[in-house]
Amino acid sequence: MPVFSVTPDAVELDGKPFQVLSGAIHYFRVLPEQWGDRLRKLRAMGLNTIETYVPWNLHEPRPGEFDFGGRIDLGRFLAEAAAAGLYAIVRPGPYICAEWDNGGLPAWLRAAEEIPLRCHDPRFLEPVDRFFDRLVPHLVEHQVTRGGNVLMVQVENEYGSYGSDLRYLRHLADGLRARGVEVPLFTSDGPTDLMVTGGTLDDVYATANFGSRPAERFAEMAALRRWPSFCMEYWNGWFDHHGKDHHVRPAAEAAATLAEMVDAGASVNLYMAHGGTNFGFLAGANAVGEHLDDVYLPDVTSYDYDAPLSEHGALTPKYWAFREVLGRGAELPDPPSEQPKTLPAGRVELTERLSLLDCLDVLSTGTVHSAVPRTLEELGQAYGLAVYRARVPGPRTGHQLRVKGLHDRALVLVDGSPAAVLDRNGPLALPLEIADSSVDVTLVVEAMGRVNYGPLVGERKGIVGGVFHGQQLVHGYEIDPVPLDDVSVLPWGRETGAAGPVFHRGVLRVDEKRDGFLALPGWHKGYVWVNGFNLGRYWERGPQVTLYVPWPLLREGDNEIIVLELDAEPAARSVEVREEPDLGPATTYIAT
Repeated sequence: MPVFSVTPDAVELDGKPFQVLSGAIHYFRVLPEQWGDRLRKLRAMGLNTIETYVPWNLHEPRPGEFDFGGRIDLGRFLAEAAAAGLYAIVRPGPYICAEWDNGGLPAWLRAAEEIPLRCHDPRFLEPVDRFFDRLVPHLVEHQVTRGGNVLMVQVENEYGSYGSDLRYLRHLADGLRARGVEVPLFTSDGPTDLMVTGGTLDDVYATANFGSRPAERFAEMAALRRWPSFCMEYWNGWFDHHGKDHHVRPAAEAAATLAEMVDAGASVNLYMAHGGTNFGFLAGANAVGEHLDDVYLPDVTSYDYDAPLSEHGALTPKYWAFREVLGRGAELPDPPSEQPKTLPAGRVELTERLSLLDCLDVLSTGTVHSAVPRTLEELGQAYGLAVYRARVPGPRTGHQLRVKGLHDRALVLVDGSPAAVLDRNGPLALPLEIADSSVDVTLVVEAMGRVNYGPLVGERKGIVGGVFHGQQLVHGYEIDPVPLDDVSVLPWGRETGAAGPVFHRGVLRVDEKRDGFLALPGWHKGYVWVNGFNLGRYWERGPQVTLYVPWPLLREGDNEIIVLELDAEPAARSVEVREEPDLGPATTYIAT
């Protein structure tokens, strides 16, 4: 069996110096039918290793219910990487960041109480240990010590950016060893004194994360921890937030920084080599500002990341620039001679219409009666919408309806008529005059991505504070949790007339299964399903214009397209199929 080892002096494979040339590709952001294609292309680019996170919230969606199959079969992914001639690095968390909802931590962790996260507290360690008991067997059998391809396993993730509980890190490291991890363990943090001293263990390989000035960064790291130079996250691109520009990093500049590391003999992991997609509701978010949550910035659906291999697997100029660097003196497999074919341009008319509020009998998981608003977590729900209904007495004048702790956006209806859209970033109130005895207020609350980085990881969704009319709390709610995890239950053909969010349906006819790109000009905000699969969120705020439709979701012939528009009627009840992706106006990412 190959022997991979790390000492303070060297990284070796079978007793010989080994330079890890790795790239990040997350199996949970790419459909399994496409894993092999992406992995072979990355091998042809010159990588000898791939790296992946493990998202706890997908593998244990409810406490004690585990899933390691289908789209999230980690073992199959590692086997396909080995078949492509690639070693693997696995980063099992429990926290992964990754611009992924809640940094991968399950929403149910805080269903009952605000338990401390990412520290040596038994209320957090107990579910972590239960998860690791089920997860680790799926990776230990793939270690190089057992004939597989896994070289290294990470302890936590960028922990020094969050906390300083070294007892917690020791618990995780010892737990991985006790469960059969034999290959070297490692940590990864920014090369600063704060991050390294708070996030590393003396006997665990400490690697660095950065995007520029590698000689300077490695020198900073060496002054704090004596280990072989390894950039575990080389940020050759960046992610996007709604309302901002699409980030790009020039290929030549990114390749020059990569060459500096490779020529110095350092190991490196490209973050990302292939980004993939934040399907469904799983895109994360950031909260920034002087008070940490002044501005909420949700991530877009695409995780293209301006990576060398694009979201739909196309070879970019950055791919060829990196291949030139990584392939020096090496014989590489030939990459594909053609780019992926895409669906021809066209238009899909959405001829059927169905009001969401007229379908709560099939969409809700059960009406909850409560004196005060409940969060999604308290309702046993991770994602989607919640509909809160209450009656406000009157007559009253000169008062506003105000929502405290709106996470994250709400359409407000008064006596069934749309009155305002409230947003976590503002506005959070609307005038509410009550001329008669009372009015019915309905709030359709959308949960967008949970913050995935910093002290707000673990936030709750829905209405996390209260609803006020003037200075008075509004009490007495009927709440319908609407997780939207199965749109096959929609009763098409039902007569509906309620205002508010509306489902629209049409048929996309396909002669040959190919990747496609859906654009929604004239639409405002919502979600798109193709044959029951949630592609993710669209929003006129941008920057992303098209949603990626992977070919495995399609079938030859008729394909169902469902759009849920949350805000207002679209300009036209149709969507466009485009031949090329459009991720919006670009701005150059300045690497740090």
